[in-house]
Amino acid sequence: MKEDKKKEEKTKAEESEEKTAEEPQAEPILSAEDAAKVIEELKKEVAALKENDKTEEYKDKWMRSVAEFDNYKKRNANLYREAYGDGKKDILLKVLGVGDNLERALAMELDEKTKEGVSMILRSFTEMLEGQGVTEINPVGEKFDPNLCEAVMQAEAGEGEEADCVKAVFQKGYKMGDKVIRYAKVSVTK
Repeated sequence: MKEDKKKEEKTKAEESEEKTAEEPQAEPILSAEDAAKVIEELKKEVAALKENDKTEEYKDKWMRSVAEFDNYKKRNANLYREAYGDGKKDILLKVLGVGDNLERALAMELDEKTKEGVSMILRSFTEMLEGQGVTEINPVGEKFDPNLCEAVMQAEAGEGEEADCVKAVFQKGYKMGDKVIRYAKVSVTK
């Protein structure tokens, strides 16, 4: 059996050799010189295409545009936040005059019910300011700080008082966080 298989394999190999021998050999379509010219032309064409390829340029422009837009969004978010804070500060500055008037009204001689009503309104006003994060600046007895106070008058230093200290407050000052809404108007010892 092994011999039969070997014979079959030999005959198959001989048949395939005969078939290839019978087929005519194809002549090359291009000569070696022509093929070299075509290859050279294709290389030049590929180089020209690479030279005209603008994908990197477009990718760079796109990345820059994305970064610029992101910066634009951040700038606008900061502007909106600052504008909101400034608007809030402007409104609170106008409202602070109402609180001053309420305090002046309490200092006057009023009947008991009127005084009670005004003090309730002033308490509500104070709670509203606290709710907005507004705190009072009360620098009496402290060293004069031009970042918090506005000196409108100078007074002689009394016994035990140092120079450049706040002696009296004429108009209360207020700040919201670290920002001063209204500077305290004070008299300073000299």
